[in-house]
Order: sequence, then C-alpha cells, then structure tokens
Amino acid sequence: MGVDLADLVKEIKREVQLSELKGKKVSIDAYNAIYQFLTAIRQPDGTPLMDSQGRVTSHLSGIFYRTISLLEEGVIPIYVFDGKPPELKAQELERRRKIKEEAEKKLEKAKEEGETKELKKYSQMATRLTNDMAEESKKLLEAMGIPVVQAPSEGEAEAAYLCSQGYTWAAASQDYDSLLFGANKLIRNLTLTGKRKLPKKDVYVEIKPELIELEDLLKKFGITREQLVDIGILIGTDYDPDGIKGIGPVTALRIIKKYGNIEKAVEKGELPKYILDLNINEIRSIFLNPPVVKPEGSLDLKEPNEEEIKKILIDEHNFSEDRVTNGIERLIKAGKEAKGASRQSGLDQWF
Repeated sequence: MGVDLADLVKEIKREVQLSELKGKKVSIDAYNAIYQFLTAIRQPDGTPLMDSQGRVTSHLSGIFYRTISLLEEGVIPIYVFDGKPPELKAQELERRRKIKEEAEKKLEKAKEEGETKELKKYSQMATRLTNDMAEESKKLLEAMGIPVVQAPSEGEAEAAYLCSQGYTWAAASQDYDSLLFGANKLIRNLTLTGKRKLPKKDVYVEIKPELIELEDLLKKFGITREQLVDIGILIGTDYDPDGIKGIGPVTALRIIKKYGNIEKAVEKGELPKYILDLNINEIRSIFLNPPVVKPEGSLDLKEPNEEEIKKILIDEHNFSEDRVTNGIERLIKAGKEAKGASRQSGLDQWF
C-alpha cells in the first residue's frame, strides 16, 4: 500500500527525462519493480508469461529487457531486495493476502463464465511475488553484472539509505515511503516508463519518470522529516494501514503544522486518544532508524556472464535464443557506455 502523499507531492514533483539520469546510480526497490513486471507484462488474455512447464516468467522478462533499456539510457540500476519485514507490517500483509485470495476466487469464476475483461482484471489482482521469483530475479541480475543489495529488512528503507549516504543519486519506487525513510531524491515510474493502459479503461497514456526531492517537500510545507513521518502515521502506513479515519494528507499536514506532533494534537483534543495506542514511537523508529547495512564491495557494474544468462532464460525457461542473444549484445554495449557515463558524471562533480 504505502503512504498516500500524492496530494502533497503534486506541488513539487516534476517530470524527468531519462537523459537527465545518464551516468547516475539509482537504488531500486526490487520487490516493487518486480511486482510491476508481474502485473504489466502479460499475454493478451491477461495471464502472465509462462514457460513450457507453466512457471511464470513475466518477472524475468521485465528484469532482463527493462534493465537493459535503463542501461541504454545511461542509468545504472542497483536492485535492493527485501529482508524480514517488521512485525508491525503483519496486519498489512494479511490484508494483501485476503485481497489476493478473493481475487483468485473471482478469477476462477471469470474463467468459467468466459468474461475476458474480468479475467484480465482479476488475473492482475491475484498476482503474487513468491520467494522463488525473487531468488530467480536476483540470480539473473547477478549474471547480468547488475549490482544487487540484500536488505536486512525493508528494501525501500535500504534503497533510501543508499541514496541518503551518497552511494546512489536517487531511490526508485512507486511508493512515497522512500521519502519517510529519508531518500533525498525519489524517482517514480522509472521501471514503468512508456505507454500503459489505464486500469478498467481501454485508454493508453504515456508514463514518464517523476522526480520528488525531499528537501523541496519539507521546505514547501515548512516541516521536518520527523513531522512528515507523523503525517504519514495519521494518513496510514504499512504499519498502521487504517491511519485515522477521515484524515487525509491535507488535514494531516494542517494538524501537524499547527501542533508540531501527534502527542501535542491529542493533548489539545484535535486527535482521538486511541492513536497513542498505535505504537507510534515504534512506527517512527521504523522510518527514522530502520535496519540497514552498508553495501559489501563495489556497486559498480560487472561483466555479464553470458552462459549463465542463457542457462537461466533459454535452457530453464524457454526464452527465444535469438532474442536473448540480441539482448546480451545490447547489455554488453550499454554496460560499457553506462560505465563511461558514470566516470564522466563523477569527474563533472569536481568542476
């Protein structure tokens, strides 16, 4: 779900061309990106891509071809994978599980009744990102020479940490939580760029990357990051999914700006007392002091292992040999150019 800051960030976000990211490293919330691939890369009937054994391969297709496209733009992706989720996330994870179970039931009904539109809709809603898919994705990325970081807990927190510490230029995710985790810069739509069909409509729109800078957001509204976290708690986060009923981003901003924090607003009668029972200090700690690790070794691109890529995609999952071979050629060329652009970008900082 993530925290809904759309009504606030709309005033400071801006479209960014991929050319502006040339030579820059971007830490990508891997689970967020892979889930996008699973829902977006589909066959005409709405079902995911599969190999001859019926195993889903949409995530591998997205990882391989979308990553190559990013490299061809000069962007150096660093994929960050989730570790163990915080205990406070259990409620949100259970909510998601129930939604998928319900979608699976409706999907079966749509299959029986031959409802094409419903089939596509519930097929996407029932999408699950399994541990096997995550491991396959990680294995493929490593074979491609793409840096991979394993987070101890939330991948989004680790991606934000890499950004805030200067390991990467920005963090990439569809969720605004990255800002609460302290990412200096957040890029949305990075792995979605291109024409996409609007949900429930036969209309295609051009999706472009958006850049949101934390400093601009805080300065615009005259708040601190700690206050931004309190605003998130009032709206609802993955750790208190319901938030406070009737309070949206604008109202939450007004309350926190007026009183400074949640406790003061409760004291003055602006907020209900029960919010103090929502483990707000623990939620604050998850965002302000999350478990993170310094990356081991370099986050630079490595030489691709062509044989391993072919083994994973062609031998194990029946990808087209011609397409994969062509993709590897593009990968090698784009990787060399991206490395050069990265070195130049580093030199430019000195002048």
